[in-house]
Amino acid sequence: MDQTLIFFFAGLVIFGGILLAVISFVKKGPKGLDVEHYREKWMTIEQQLKKEEPATFSMCVLNADKLLDQAMKDKGLKGEVMADRLKSASKLFTNRNFVWSAHKLRNKIAHDADVKVTYDDARRALGDFKRALKDVGAI
Repeated sequence: MDQTLIFFFAGLVIFGGILLAVISFVKKGPKGLDVEHYREKWMTIEQQLKKEEPATFSMCVLNADKLLDQAMKDKGLKGEVMADRLKSASKLFTNRNFVWSAHKLRNKIAHDADVKVTYDDARRALGDFKRALKDVGAI
Protein backbone atom coordinates (compact mmCIF):
# COMPACT_ATOMS: atom_id res chain seq x y z
CA MET A 1 0.00 0.00 0.00
CA ASP A 2 2.83 2.41 0.87
CA GLN A 3 4.56 1.80 -2.47
CA THR A 4 1.34 2.51 -4.36
CA LEU A 5 0.98 5.80 -2.55
CA ILE A 6 4.58 6.75 -3.33
CA PHE A 7 4.12 5.92 -7.03
CA PHE A 8 0.89 7.90 -7.08
CA PHE A 9 2.55 11.01 -5.65
CA ALA A 10 5.59 10.62 -7.92
CA GLY A 11 3.26 10.41 -10.93
CA LEU A 12 1.35 13.43 -9.69
CA VAL A 13 4.57 15.46 -9.36
CA ILE A 14 5.75 14.44 -12.83
CA PHE A 15 2.35 15.28 -14.35
CA GLY A 16 2.37 18.67 -12.59
CA GLY A 17 5.84 19.45 -13.93
CA ILE A 18 4.80 18.59 -17.48
CA LEU A 19 1.66 20.68 -17.13
CA LEU A 20 3.66 23.69 -15.91
CA ALA A 21 6.09 23.35 -18.82
CA VAL A 22 3.22 23.28 -21.33
CA ILE A 23 1.52 26.29 -19.78
CA SER A 24 4.79 28.22 -19.77
CA PHE A 25 5.44 27.42 -23.44
CA VAL A 26 1.92 28.38 -24.52
CA LYS A 27 2.05 31.68 -22.63
CA LYS A 28 5.40 32.69 -24.09
CA GLY A 29 4.69 31.45 -27.60
CA PRO A 30 7.35 30.43 -30.07
CA LYS A 31 10.99 31.29 -29.37
CA GLY A 32 10.24 32.51 -25.85
CA LEU A 33 8.26 35.64 -26.79
CA ASP A 34 5.94 36.78 -24.01
CA VAL A 35 2.83 37.16 -26.15
CA GLU A 36 0.76 38.68 -23.37
CA HIS A 37 3.38 41.38 -22.78
CA TYR A 38 3.43 42.29 -26.46
CA ARG A 39 -0.37 42.29 -26.72
CA GLU A 40 -0.64 44.70 -23.79
CA LYS A 41 2.00 47.01 -25.29
CA TRP A 42 0.30 46.85 -28.68
CA MET A 43 -3.12 47.67 -27.23
CA THR A 44 -1.60 50.70 -25.48
CA ILE A 45 -0.13 51.97 -28.75
CA GLU A 46 -3.41 51.52 -30.62
CA GLN A 47 -5.35 53.30 -27.85
CA GLN A 48 -2.94 56.26 -27.92
CA LEU A 49 -3.65 57.03 -31.58
CA LYS A 50 -6.37 59.69 -31.63
CA LYS A 51 -7.64 61.24 -34.85
CA GLU A 52 -8.25 64.61 -33.17
CA GLU A 53 -4.71 64.73 -31.67
CA PRO A 54 -2.07 64.99 -34.45
CA ALA A 55 0.76 64.78 -31.92
CA THR A 56 -0.18 61.13 -31.34
CA PHE A 57 0.38 60.17 -34.99
CA SER A 58 4.17 60.27 -34.92
CA MET A 59 4.44 59.01 -31.35
CA CYS A 60 2.45 55.87 -32.13
CA VAL A 61 4.53 55.09 -35.23
CA LEU A 62 7.74 55.47 -33.21
CA ASN A 63 6.43 53.25 -30.41
CA ALA A 64 5.17 50.58 -32.81
CA ASP A 65 8.56 50.48 -34.52
CA LYS A 66 10.29 50.11 -31.14
CA LEU A 67 7.94 47.30 -30.16
CA LEU A 68 8.62 45.38 -33.37
CA ASP A 69 12.35 45.89 -32.94
CA GLN A 70 12.18 44.55 -29.37
CA ALA A 71 10.18 41.52 -30.53
CA MET A 72 12.77 40.76 -33.20
CA LYS A 73 15.58 41.06 -30.64
CA ASP A 74 13.72 38.82 -28.19
CA LYS A 75 13.15 36.30 -30.97
CA GLY A 76 16.90 36.21 -31.48
CA LEU A 77 17.06 37.76 -34.93
CA LYS A 78 20.56 38.87 -35.84
CA GLY A 79 21.54 42.42 -36.66
CA GLU A 80 23.31 45.44 -35.28
CA VAL A 81 20.39 47.80 -36.02
CA MET A 82 16.72 47.32 -36.82
CA ALA A 83 17.30 47.46 -40.58
CA ASP A 84 19.63 44.48 -40.24
CA ARG A 85 17.06 42.60 -38.19
CA LEU A 86 14.37 43.39 -40.77
CA LYS A 87 16.62 41.87 -43.43
CA SER A 88 17.17 38.79 -41.24
CA ALA A 89 13.44 38.40 -40.74
CA SER A 90 12.34 39.18 -44.29
CA LYS A 91 11.14 35.62 -44.94
CA LEU A 92 8.92 35.75 -41.86
CA PHE A 93 6.89 38.72 -43.06
CA THR A 94 3.68 38.35 -45.00
CA ASN A 95 4.59 41.51 -46.91
CA ARG A 96 8.09 42.77 -46.24
CA ASN A 97 7.57 45.88 -48.42
CA PHE A 98 4.84 47.10 -46.08
CA VAL A 99 7.05 46.57 -43.04
CA TRP A 100 9.86 48.48 -44.72
CA SER A 101 7.48 51.34 -45.60
CA ALA A 102 6.36 51.60 -42.00
CA HIS A 103 9.98 51.58 -40.80
CA LYS A 104 10.92 54.24 -43.37
CA LEU A 105 8.11 56.45 -42.04
CA ARG A 106 9.59 55.98 -38.57
CA ASN A 107 12.98 57.07 -39.91
CA LYS A 108 11.46 60.19 -41.47
CA ILE A 109 9.82 61.06 -38.16
CA ALA A 110 13.06 60.50 -36.26
CA HIS A 111 15.36 62.37 -38.67
CA ASP A 112 13.27 64.99 -40.49
CA ALA A 113 11.99 67.83 -38.31
CA ASP A 114 9.55 68.99 -41.00
CA VAL A 115 7.83 65.68 -41.67
CA LYS A 116 4.02 65.79 -41.61
CA VAL A 117 2.35 62.55 -40.61
CA THR A 118 -1.37 62.26 -41.30
CA TYR A 119 -3.80 60.10 -39.39
CA ASP A 120 -4.08 57.82 -42.43
CA ASP A 121 -0.28 57.49 -42.63
CA ALA A 122 -0.16 56.51 -38.97
CA ARG A 123 -3.05 54.03 -39.28
CA ARG A 124 -1.46 52.40 -42.32
CA ALA A 125 1.92 52.12 -40.58
CA LEU A 126 0.32 50.70 -37.43
CA GLY A 127 -1.48 48.10 -39.54
CA ASP A 128 1.83 47.13 -41.13
CA PHE A 129 3.59 46.93 -37.76
CA LYS A 130 0.72 44.85 -36.33
CA ARG A 131 0.96 42.37 -39.22
CA ALA A 132 4.74 42.17 -38.71
CA LEU A 133 4.31 41.55 -34.97
CA LYS A 134 1.90 38.72 -35.79
CA ASP A 135 4.33 37.32 -38.36
CA VAL A 136 7.12 37.32 -35.76
CA GLY A 137 4.85 35.58 -33.25
CA ALA A 138 4.71 38.43 -30.75
CA ILE A 139 0.95 39.01 -30.83
